[in-house]
Amino acid sequence: MVAVVLHHPDRPGKRYRLPTARDLEAYRAAEEALEEKRRKLWEEWGMDPVPDEPLPPLETLGFRVQRYGLTRWGDLFNARQKLALLTFAAAVRRAHKEMLAQGTDPDFAKAVVTYLAITFNRLADKNANLVVYNVAGEKIEHVFGRQALPMVWDYVEVNPFTDVGWPNMQEWVEMVLAHLTRIPLMEDLPQVQQGSATELPYPDNFFDAVLTDPPYYDNVPYSDLSDFFYVWLKRTVGDLHPELFATPLTPKAQEMVADASKAGGMEEARRRFEEMLTQAFREIHRVLKPDGIAVIIFAHKTTAAWETVLQALLDAGLYMTASWPIHTEMEARLRAQESAALASSIYMVCRKRTGQAVGEYAQVRREVEQRVRQRLQQFWDEGIRGADFFMSAIGPAVEAFGRYARVERLSGEPVTVAELLQHVREVVARFALERILRDAAQAGGVDAPTRFYLLYRWTWNHARVPFDEARKLAQAVGVELTSLWGPGGLVVKDKECVRVPSPLERNKGGKFLERRRFESMADALQAACILWEQGAQRALQELLQTTYGGNEAFWQVAQAVAEVLPEDDKERQLLMGLLYSRRTQQQGRLL
Repeated sequence: MVAVVLHHPDRPGKRYRLPTARDLEAYRAAEEALEEKRRKLWEEWGMDPVPDEPLPPLETLGFRVQRYGLTRWGDLFNARQKLALLTFAAAVRRAHKEMLAQGTDPDFAKAVVTYLAITFNRLADKNANLVVYNVAGEKIEHVFGRQALPMVWDYVEVNPFTDVGWPNMQEWVEMVLAHLTRIPLMEDLPQVQQGSATELPYPDNFFDAVLTDPPYYDNVPYSDLSDFFYVWLKRTVGDLHPELFATPLTPKAQEMVADASKAGGMEEARRRFEEMLTQAFREIHRVLKPDGIAVIIFAHKTTAAWETVLQALLDAGLYMTASWPIHTEMEARLRAQESAALASSIYMVCRKRTGQAVGEYAQVRREVEQRVRQRLQQFWDEGIRGADFFMSAIGPAVEAFGRYARVERLSGEPVTVAELLQHVREVVARFALERILRDAAQAGGVDAPTRFYLLYRWTWNHARVPFDEARKLAQAVGVELTSLWGPGGLVVKDKECVRVPSPLERNKGGKFLERRRFESMADALQAACILWEQGAQRALQELLQTTYGGNEAFWQVAQAVAEVLPEDDKERQLLMGLLYSRRTQQQGRLL
């Protein structure tokens, strides 16, 4: 224990103090009380009240805690947290007995206790040893800041009786219930069924519309993460819902997630995911009326995932008639802060393909480009940028491509979805460069490595991205990615990912500036930023005179990169300083 956070309900702000001997004694007392509480409840419940079920194996998608000794679900809570949770769990179970003893309707009592169990699970999410403290906001976060269980190196323990403990958790559940009970009852009550998307329990041509948000390829290990809540629900209301808690942990055999650790490798995981997704889409095709529509929501930053989903759609006999990027993600969420995560989801509106027309690739390419550029202008005007802009273009392309049962070259060879997406990437890259530089002619005068540098910053800022995504972007602008890395290179390889370092990063040790030749605008621009930051005006002027200082496209790139970076970004500050220096010199010459 390193600090204690204090808050008075009648005063603003918080106070911080060092832990005292009394604080430590209280924790030790909780350790002793836990053992007695655990023994009594074990006898009463017939199971260990502290979840002793194992965490998933090492290398499971999204899980990183097992290597540090946390191997069972109960290991995610310290002794005092366990004591608090067992106390609340026992109270939830006792509430059900007391309601029945008072003559409460059994169904009503079951419902009330189920909502109490949901409140309990929200408390568990804030009462574990993976909960971090938000220093800037001076508030307690929760375990699932993102859909994973990463290791944390210090954590905050909440007092469960304060306004950030049980009272707050219950208030949220009550607000949801209050909202739901205001929804007017319909004549035909909605039906909820649990089952597999690969085998829908409905007849052919049954629905006017099907809406689904399928698993996002290899993004989220849904069943493994849900075990965090499952093990506690089993202990609070498992006896009231025995049909839902018949297995030690959530069933996983039929889960539709591309998890390499469960499939013996990524290729097998991808094959299995694609087969199951295709079957689910075939079921959607089967239950849709001939004029029905299917709305499928998807968001993933890799084109490999999109290739899989689009191929599954086409194989199932569905084709896209419209698509819309909709801003669905919170930009402040943990996952967005240092990653290439998307802010938008793509809503794909699909119909049954009725014809078997074969498209000729040259003609289809023209249709795709025309449709994509038309919609890109609309997306640009609506303020969609970066990675979301690239992904938004996929829908319009498939609208044109998917109208055909298959697309062939003159040789009869079929065209794959992967080839289509590469063509789309090239179209988007050209369009984006023209808009970012505000001049198609200027875009044409920018060399390929610099086009890659500009689009990388525009798309991902400083984030690490999978190698294959960066390679495909480089290919779209006409440069080989592997030619851009090396000591002081434009690209740095970081395990299975790559990133574009800042000017100061490239010049660590002074190696970058020792070069006598800068073969791209991007290299010369970053070198100029370093010299400006060092105040080396003579060397800066010499660099600009011998490279691209007289080329207006060079300064357009500098302005464009500065505009796409965040305001407090160091590279942006260097670029803005360089641009300001140039304007000052130009004004001096005019005077």
